[in-house]
Amino acid sequence: MTTNWINAAAKDDVPEGDVIGLAVEGRDIALYEVEGEIFATDNLCTHGHARLCDGFLDGHEIECPLHQGKFDVRSGAPTCAPVTDAIRSYPVKIEGGRVWLALD
Repeated sequence: MTTNWINAAAKDDVPEGDVIGLAVEGRDIALYEVEGEIFATDNLCTHGHARLCDGFLDGHEIECPLHQGKFDVRSGAPTCAPVTDAIRSYPVKIEGGRVWLALD
């Protein structure tokens, strides 16, 4: 199966140690920079429907701004109550100074 990579953003647009939200192919996506790596997840919390890009990034965890639930940005797995359902995470590659996502 061929992976369909989507050009999402310039790598330099993702601040070091922070998160940004952007629309990619009609999806609300959060991009995170942690220790030189870029990660991507859905940008909407599965618990309170808040945008995760408005939350607080601490290491590999993003804290939802609404009820302080947390997710691991590497896998989308919930790491703290009240969240119980994972967010979707996406494969990322960096090429030519750009962030590419596999949304399939």
